[in-house]
Amino acid sequence: MAELLPLTPAGEGAAPEPFKAGSCKLHPQTMCPAFGALRVLSRIEGAQPAMITDTGCLYGLTFVTHFYAARKSIVAPQLGTAELSSGKVQEAANAAIAEAAKEQNVSVIPVLSLCVAETAGLSEELLPTEVDGKPVVLVRVPAYAIHSHPEAKDIALAAVMRRFIDSASVQEPHSLVLLGEVFPADPLIIDGVVRKMGGRVITTLPGRHVNELKLAGQAAAVATLHPFYRETVGVLRARGVGVVSGAPIGVEGSAAWIRAVGAALDLDEDVVERVASEEEAAARGFLSTQPLKGTTIMISGYEGNEMLYARLLVEGGAHVPYVSTSIGQSMLTAGDEAWLKAHGCEAVVYRKAIEDDMAAMKHWTFDLVIGTTTLAAHAKELGIPAVYYTNMLSVRPLFLAGGMIASLSFVRELLGRRPLYERMVDFFGARRDETFA
Repeated sequence: MAELLPLTPAGEGAAPEPFKAGSCKLHPQTMCPAFGALRVLSRIEGAQPAMITDTGCLYGLTFVTHFYAARKSIVAPQLGTAELSSGKVQEAANAAIAEAAKEQNVSVIPVLSLCVAETAGLSEELLPTEVDGKPVVLVRVPAYAIHSHPEAKDIALAAVMRRFIDSASVQEPHSLVLLGEVFPADPLIIDGVVRKMGGRVITTLPGRHVNELKLAGQAAAVATLHPFYRETVGVLRARGVGVVSGAPIGVEGSAAWIRAVGAALDLDEDVVERVASEEEAAARGFLSTQPLKGTTIMISGYEGNEMLYARLLVEGGAHVPYVSTSIGQSMLTAGDEAWLKAHGCEAVVYRKAIEDDMAAMKHWTFDLVIGTTTLAAHAKELGIPAVYYTNMLSVRPLFLAGGMIASLSFVRELLGRRPLYERMVDFFGARRDETFA
């Protein structure tokens, strides 16, 4: 939980886990990373994204962005084969930026440069830095350079923050920034705990307004609730903002995190210790029943926060031998990985592929699978309770004692569904046998 070292990747070329053969990790199986950037940028009030890419990518990304509740259109040039071969990508990009500047209530124009624009030679130097007083910010998110959509969220947020954070801003004592796209109630709960200690949360990033990004530069410290915001942490650290790694997860994680925040914000040690002890006691009271004891659970996802949920399951009594994620290994993931391996987790796989997860399912016998849609479907066919990680867990609180109780209670409910899945397998198996008899 101490101040972080330089955020350089570690172990990308590490030996494969014993249960599987080595596999290429250069391009994991995740959606286009530009989706992550759009998810952050389209939610900033006053931001009008302009995307420079081919027509096919534009269609797909527009669809998925609106599917995830974006409420604004994406401005983009018409770039088909003829336009790309004509060598006029630069002109098309400048025209799209000019069009974006005409939209109502625009305060910033993020320009997303995808694979086609990057390979066609889009030049940052030839883009305008502002149009009619509206800042233009280039966000480079080609899929061949950014390996997952969570990491693209980081790239996009850092790019906009570099433009708006005032390096001369005065830091507010005892103030904290939360960094992570979390369940809406979590920042409120965390702020309540921080206020008990004499500090306060001044904003949560990624924000919904440019002013929230500016506020981040005034904080005394930033808490990285999710471990993939390496670029953003670098932007804040360069402006003198302290860094608290990890998250308030379960008993051990919450208590350690509270103490680390207290130290980073220079709060009264006795008060901090009292709050940490209260939170720890509340969590231990629930965990004393070991609600998940005797179960083996698999965690796999592409959100980047999979290890946090795995920690909760382990503290709840479950055996979690395998955790996989689409993000890369770094100093921000080191603490959670070390904790999991010290508590019985045999494999933490970064930049995972479905083949990794399938191999894990053959290697271990799971009582519950929490994973991607493809993996969950495969588990259900085998009669194993399974849910889609993103839609089922991300819509629930996670942090501190309250989040732990909500998450573990939900998982316990899922485990109780095994007889239903077994009956389903038996039913369809019998019908199949009748059909082919």
